[in-house]
Amino acid sequence: MKNILVAAAVALVVSILLTPYLIRVFSRQGFGQEIREEGPDSHKKKRGTPTMGGVAILVAMWAGYLVSHLYSYMVSSSTQADVPISITGLLILFLTTALGLVGFLDDFIKIRKQRNLGLNKTAKLVGQFIATIAFALLAVQFPNRYGYTPASVNLSFVRDVSVISFGAIGFVVFCYGVVSAWSNAVNLTDGLDGLAGGSSAMVLGSYVIISFWQFRWNCATVSSLGCYIVRDPLDVGLVAASAMAGCIGFLWWNAAPAKIFMGDTGSLALGGLVAGLSMVTRTELLMIIIGGLFVVEVVSVGSQIAVFRTTRRRLFRMAPFHHHFELAGWAETTVIIRFWLLAGICCMFGLGLFYSDWLTLTG
Repeated sequence: MKNILVAAAVALVVSILLTPYLIRVFSRQGFGQEIREEGPDSHKKKRGTPTMGGVAILVAMWAGYLVSHLYSYMVSSSTQADVPISITGLLILFLTTALGLVGFLDDFIKIRKQRNLGLNKTAKLVGQFIATIAFALLAVQFPNRYGYTPASVNLSFVRDVSVISFGAIGFVVFCYGVVSAWSNAVNLTDGLDGLAGGSSAMVLGSYVIISFWQFRWNCATVSSLGCYIVRDPLDVGLVAASAMAGCIGFLWWNAAPAKIFMGDTGSLALGGLVAGLSMVTRTELLMIIIGGLFVVEVVSVGSQIAVFRTTRRRLFRMAPFHHHFELAGWAETTVIIRFWLLAGICCMFGLGLFYSDWLTLTG
């Protein structure tokens, strides 16, 4: 537990201190956000606000994770750290960073070309594809001495659903679908000051709790038929805690009125992170509930497109869903806070479902 607190504390400090430095540097370089012409008129004034702030979240996440391990080695009474660096933790960090790099390129092109379109769809999908395939292929390798690999080829809810197995090739396809869906879902949610950052922090906080519960009832340490078959749950918790604190620190500067945006650098990285966490904790279907706000945003866009193509009429004033309420006259801060509440409710409901399963083991 101390390692999780150290990881969160370090990431929080790094994010809070690094973000204003990035604001100054990006402002000096002219790295300002371009705004959609068809977006709400109230957003026009945000043009030129520094973007690519997701760099702060990524740096804070790595700093929190690595310093927590350094702390573990320093205070350990043996030659082995209490929480060793694991292949599972490194794979999640790799996936998050790789997608952050794709987002960084997207943001950079937008800035250089002075438009709201960066990488074309093909280039972005190829970038996501390469990162995801590498993650998927490696995640089913490296079994530990108990035979647990970082991810499983089975579908999962709060644990593996063993009757539904994708097989090795099917898992790669499934993994690409999950990562692509969540990275784009968080990207769509990142349309108001602090909305994606605050919601992501709640989701990541949920995974800190889930991974810790799994650590307490891991089959590697507990002799029980009903335990959780996961690898390196505590190290996964360190990654989630570092990223959560990184989001909170960034939110200090990103809250309305935002002084910096996370850009695709942050949103694609965070989407990949929550997708990776869902797979290594065996909670892919539960993530749909925990990340319910992101699901609503994606569904709103899909519904808007489907209805318009079939009836030539709009279901919402504008999609994603948060813009609908802006155009209905809600203040931006009102939309953000109420959507944060929705995100919190989804997280609590998802944690409640996981906790009910956990009670059947401990009770």
